[in-house]
Amino acid sequence: MEHQYLTVDQTAEYLNTSVRFVRRLVAERRVAFYKVGVHVRFAVADLDAFLAEGRVEPVTVGSVWVSMQRAA
Repeated sequence: MEHQYLTVDQTAEYLNTSVRFVRRLVAERRVAFYKVGVHVRFAVADLDAFLAEGRVEPVTVGSVWVSMQRAA
């Protein structure tokens, strides 16, 4: 099984964010990364897991109705 590793610039493009945001994720240890000497690399599988953790499910009318009934 071959792993694909991305640079900071490639990771920013993959996540559709800025390089600065990726560097902040690293500094705050919010995303898994690998150090190769002085270089930082990211496994695509780790980035996919990071994205999945941030997923927010949409609100349905039924769930809103149940929440309103509980509050009343």
